[in-house]
Amino acid sequence: MPVYDAASKKAEEFINHEEILETLSYADANKDNYPLIEEILEKARPKKQGKGYVCAGLTHREASVLLACEDEAITKRIYDIAEEIKLAYYGNRIVLFAPLYLSNYCVNGCLYCPYHLKNKHIPRKKLTQEEVAKEVIALQDMGHKRLAIEAGEDPVNNPIEYILECIQTIYSIKHKNGAIRRVNVNIAATTVENYTKLKNAGIGTYILFQETYHKESYEELHPTGPKHDYAYHTEAMDRAMEGGIDDVGLGVLFGLEKYRYEFAGLLMHAEHLEAVFGVGPHTISVPRVKKADDIDPTAFDNSLSDEMFLKLAACIRLAVPYTGMIISTRESEDVRSKMLRVGISQVSGGSRTSVGGYAEEERPHDTEQFDVSDQRTLDEVVRWLMENGHIPSFCTACYRAGRTGDRFMALCKSGQILNCCHPNALMTLSEYLEDYASEETKKVGYPLIDEELKKIPNPKVLETAQQNIIDIKNSNRRDFRF
Repeated sequence: MPVYDAASKKAEEFINHEEILETLSYADANKDNYPLIEEILEKARPKKQGKGYVCAGLTHREASVLLACEDEAITKRIYDIAEEIKLAYYGNRIVLFAPLYLSNYCVNGCLYCPYHLKNKHIPRKKLTQEEVAKEVIALQDMGHKRLAIEAGEDPVNNPIEYILECIQTIYSIKHKNGAIRRVNVNIAATTVENYTKLKNAGIGTYILFQETYHKESYEELHPTGPKHDYAYHTEAMDRAMEGGIDDVGLGVLFGLEKYRYEFAGLLMHAEHLEAVFGVGPHTISVPRVKKADDIDPTAFDNSLSDEMFLKLAACIRLAVPYTGMIISTRESEDVRSKMLRVGISQVSGGSRTSVGGYAEEERPHDTEQFDVSDQRTLDEVVRWLMENGHIPSFCTACYRAGRTGDRFMALCKSGQILNCCHPNALMTLSEYLEDYASEETKKVGYPLIDEELKKIPNPKVLETAQQNIIDIKNSNRRDFRF
């Protein structure tokens, strides 16, 4: 029987089934242990250190105790601390991005995804480079600067060479004042050699959802295709980092397996990356199973309520305080609004989950990977964020200035990243307002920028940011960054 070892390179040892079961038993035994819960909450709370804050984070066992606790007063405190942590590390900024689906050809048999090989009535499509360019121009015309590219797993139709060519095309398109400055990549688990190729192509974060950490369920949900190999998939992040990729993004598709099991496994994966590489996940995504072409989410009996979904996200924020937390347009405006308070720091906006969806005036549905619940335009999402006290950020400065991996984490964990991120967010928001925003959004945005500039403590940084924003308004100069 595999033995739990966070520093092991073997999937069944760093995501250890027996350890997860023991963790769930420990959480059940201590969910009403208020002295212990008080200790855990106090450990999680941000502590002032110098000019910033530090957070200790929680172990998978500690966080599981909080998740299991049913006391409403404790849950409220969890939410409050999650908000404190998010503000301490990320301020009131919310980073915006969009997914770009390149191809829905796939050889896997995943039971929860409409791209599975046996689905013969979904149209199969793969973008040509000319079509990729049209999609990028459409996204730039919306105002996007950061993309997450997606493709099914198909060695013939979607080889690594195709992905690399698409990345090159995306970065090459400069349309009016638009440019995609960061390409994150969400493709199937691959080799160290291919991860090195992705690194050399200039990707930002490599994202791979585990779907489920429960090995038996994983193999049942992936009955055919290369994704059936649980160990190869689960160990992908190790190979990515060995291949030179600094930033990796984890995620679970909640609803496939019991959420408390997935929660513990997700945190153990983060602990594993810290133990082996000294750098935890750059991002953690929290998608839930949604309706799609031939997928009925009610077929999976592990769905969780909005209330528990909110608590789960808050507990992730307490456990992994430094990570960027992502919620997509799978979720409704109402759910996304609540999630922003408990730790989410990145959202998609104006998303289309079909292959070639952005260049078309009407939203196509025939090649969608999942139904989009929040169908607002990017402009509407930007205005909504500002009206609720958030700064929409299109910043990609850290990635392009080499503040990735351990360099980013050192700044983030010491609370110093805000010194760069706050003014960068305001400058990229100013770009958006000048180049893409509606008049209604501008009326909200410019006063917000004026107020937020007052919060920059360093006089020299403030002066530079103010001058850059003036230059953005009065010229075509763009892409200022600290």
